[in-house]
Amino acid sequence: MRDNISNVFAALSDPTRRDLFEQLLQHPEGLTATELAEEASVSRQAIVKHLQVLALCALATSERDGREVRYFAATDAAQRASTWLSDRSTAWDRRIAALDDGVRRSRAARASSTRRP
Repeated sequence: MRDNISNVFAALSDPTRRDLFEQLLQHPEGLTATELAEEASVSRQAIVKHLQVLALCALATSERDGREVRYFAATDAAQRASTWLSDRSTAWDRRIAALDDGVRRSRAARASSTRRP
């Protein structure tokens, strides 16, 4: 089984699920699958399946509202994935800066050695 961060990235790799997650983020009062399907290019049943994937990855929660189920964005898992990405980005920025510094020093040393008679 993949770890939670991998599951978040896998879930959000699908453009329909990303769109659904974005819509849920914009509606803190929650949305039903029927409401989400009104503007979607896929069926209500497909929307429900996508919402189930988001729920399994802790990106959405659901709550019964009469005969409908209302879905809400859950941001903790997305925040953990974002933090992981940010940490990786910082580490890579340091590595790239060190590489850039090494290349500059190497070029400067080569340039000064070719100037000598």
